[in-house]
Amino acid sequence: MADTESLAMQNRGPTVLTVVTALLCVSTFFIVLRLISRFGVVKRVSHDDYAIILAWLIAFAFSFSICYGTSVGLGRHEADVIPNQHGSLKKAEYAFSVLYNPALMATKTSICLFYLTLAKNQRVFKWTTIATLIVVNVAGITLTILNIVQCRPVRAAFDDPIPRTAKCIDIVTLFLSSAPVNIITDLAILFLPMPILTSMRLPRNEKIILIITFSFGAFVAVVDVVRIAYLESAALARLTDTSGSRASTAEGDYSWIASLSFMWSAVEVHVGIICACVPGVKPLVAKVFPSLLGRIKHAGELTGNPFYGPGDAQWANLAPKPPVSPGPAPLPQSPTNTAYPQTTSSAEREMGMIDFLTTPDTTPAMLQQTHTAAATLSTTRSRTPSLTIFDFVNVKNPKSMVKMSNRESYFPLALVTILFFLWGFAYGLLDVLNQQFQLIVRTSNGQAVGLHSAYYGAYFFAPLTFGRFILKKWGFKATFITGLCIYGIGTLVFWPAAVLASFPAFLISNFIVGLGVATLETAGNPFISLCGPPEYAEVRLNISQGVQAIGSVLSPILAKKVLFKNVLDAPSLIDVQWTYLGIALFDVCLALIFFYLPIPEASDDDLEEVAERRESVFRSKTFGFSVIYVTLIVGIFAQFCYVGGQEAAAGAFEDYVAKVQPNSDIGPFNYQAVGHTVFAVGRFITAIAGLLIKPRRILCFLFISVIVASALAMSLEGYKGVAMIVLILFFESGIFSLIFAISMRGLGSHTKTGAVLLTAATSGGAVIPAIMSPVNDRYGIQYSFRVVVAVFAFGALMPIYLSLSPAAKKQVDPVHTRQGSILGGEMRPTTSNKASRVFSAVVRRGKKRSSEITASDLPTIEHVEGKSRHEIWPG
Repeated sequence: MADTESLAMQNRGPTVLTVVTALLCVSTFFIVLRLISRFGVVKRVSHDDYAIILAWLIAFAFSFSICYGTSVGLGRHEADVIPNQHGSLKKAEYAFSVLYNPALMATKTSICLFYLTLAKNQRVFKWTTIATLIVVNVAGITLTILNIVQCRPVRAAFDDPIPRTAKCIDIVTLFLSSAPVNIITDLAILFLPMPILTSMRLPRNEKIILIITFSFGAFVAVVDVVRIAYLESAALARLTDTSGSRASTAEGDYSWIASLSFMWSAVEVHVGIICACVPGVKPLVAKVFPSLLGRIKHAGELTGNPFYGPGDAQWANLAPKPPVSPGPAPLPQSPTNTAYPQTTSSAEREMGMIDFLTTPDTTPAMLQQTHTAAATLSTTRSRTPSLTIFDFVNVKNPKSMVKMSNRESYFPLALVTILFFLWGFAYGLLDVLNQQFQLIVRTSNGQAVGLHSAYYGAYFFAPLTFGRFILKKWGFKATFITGLCIYGIGTLVFWPAAVLASFPAFLISNFIVGLGVATLETAGNPFISLCGPPEYAEVRLNISQGVQAIGSVLSPILAKKVLFKNVLDAPSLIDVQWTYLGIALFDVCLALIFFYLPIPEASDDDLEEVAERRESVFRSKTFGFSVIYVTLIVGIFAQFCYVGGQEAAAGAFEDYVAKVQPNSDIGPFNYQAVGHTVFAVGRFITAIAGLLIKPRRILCFLFISVIVASALAMSLEGYKGVAMIVLILFFESGIFSLIFAISMRGLGSHTKTGAVLLTAATSGGAVIPAIMSPVNDRYGIQYSFRVVVAVFAFGALMPIYLSLSPAAKKQVDPVHTRQGSILGGEMRPTTSNKASRVFSAVVRRGKKRSSEITASDLPTIEHVEGKSRHEIWPG
């Protein structure tokens, strides 16, 4: 009885009412300040101002509907809502569910329109902002329509109870499903202006103020995450209700829990409006409280102020230019930031928002004084071009990757290898999550293969479309950043898939993650192959791929034992979203870090220059065609076959172990963990072997071994069969890297296109498992390994071709230069019977390298020293 009375006294309505009302007042205050700033100080009103006013009007109606809802039962337990108020509560719920998305859409539209005023000469920033604006409005309009027609017929949304003939969408589920769109656009709006702000030549304190001003959007993202947590609680309560086991406690009370999720929705809207107004209020603050911005009153203090970084006084070029009078030639001026337009020469012209955001003072006298000081300063202090990170760190522009020595390439290789670990980790998580999802949703074998094919099908689409365009136009860094962002978006799309337990949504999530990883691989594999001496391309790529394999080892264990341990039903599947939110945020942060890191690049001219040094070899023909293109085509076909066979064998691993060793104490999953570990070790062993043996011979050995192991797996039982499938993983481990690096040799200016085609060939992982699955269903798991044997046999055509074609041998065999050779130095292939002697020379040279500096600008590294030509090369 006491518990019943206690529940009856509980009411979250007053709390919701207080929070929503307070934030409405604060957002109104900021709107007023913004309008005063625009009308009174800047004296210019733009489209973003009209959009934010519209956002406030919608937010006012949205907040009013929530406040009204608290008066008719919102925040109370359902049992405590007065019966005749249920209809009014339904109308209030309908009103704020419909108005939520338009309020957010208008707020983000205002911010994007403001960003476009910053992007007149920044094409990438401009089009990215336009893309964000389109996503915001398309998603906002779509979600608004879904909320309006949440019930069919629409009038059923106001009825209590809802008629059985009506069909309604659960509003909390809809809100939770749309959460990824909000987070993606929040992060885009937060990070889009940062590259421009941090690259501006401003006084350091002004730059910090600007960055902080534009960083207020982080609060919106944080509030959105909190809102999602409450939406998840409400969704779980609704799942409990619909399952027929309704709880009497607060945790099972839908109306009680939903009130907080709606309150946080209002918090998100109003905080968004406040953050959108902060940059617009800065001109007013600068006018009324100039000391708050730390302005410098005398231009002569520019050189001695410790708050100024390497870009001091560059902002002065944004000031109105003084009239040019006849006389001596004017002093040279520092280059202006191209992100902002030049102002006119009229000192009396009202300045726009950009000028107020970047100019320390608004008086014409001060502007004239600082401009003169900046021009004088530019003649007395010269700067070398550099990459400036927040004006705290200057990093030299990196040299071309194809001109780096082994030592110079260590740091960029380590950075990019992090990405290899990331996509290996992603693959392992997806593999385990796919299995859990299949158990919960009870997917068929065909649907399971479809999930796998969606991931690898993206490898065909991404490289051949936007991947190649970005790699060719903007280079490796831009491709890495794009891949990380798409990868993060894919992990967030998992949310609606989990909430709705929808196979199509999960299929889309897999495809988008595949797009992101494929984009990363479009740049990652060629980067590792090209960064450093070319004779060690296969070695470098196998090491990086080995790190990727380590991620594939760790993530399934972590997923199975920790992250997805309790994912046994639909409610627990929703909990996994926090893991993917963490991955998405990590991706975004990593993309931001990569933007500021000095990643080396290689232009088509650089790559062509390298190829021209062995022009006679690379322009030779085999079978009547250019050898480099024949090798590339054969490599693409071999890569398609190899990846298809690898994925077919890996996908059948657990079923195969369960078939040949059904009573094992270890279990198929643990055997697979052993297989993944062996796979990783195999790549490192292949890398070491590459120092001693020619890559084409290693490739031939691996193909023969994997074909034999696959054939034996068809007939062996027990531990012998388990050993065979583990050996398949071991022998296939180094094949991918060898095919990729070998096929790229000598392509010159077409190297990046070749890398794109080789990455697209990875889509074999979508085709071959789909062929093997029906064979398995009809004839059994061991019989289906005939498919694996066949595709590996087709892939073995590449080492056969390399062995039979003399021109191909010369093309793909690594070459090494003697110590002291310069650009035109003699380059000859090493021979197999001297491999051990060469390796010893490499070890001796490594001990002496610290005291020697040799032709570091060459794309090759000397392989031996102190030996005559006849000691190293025959003839």
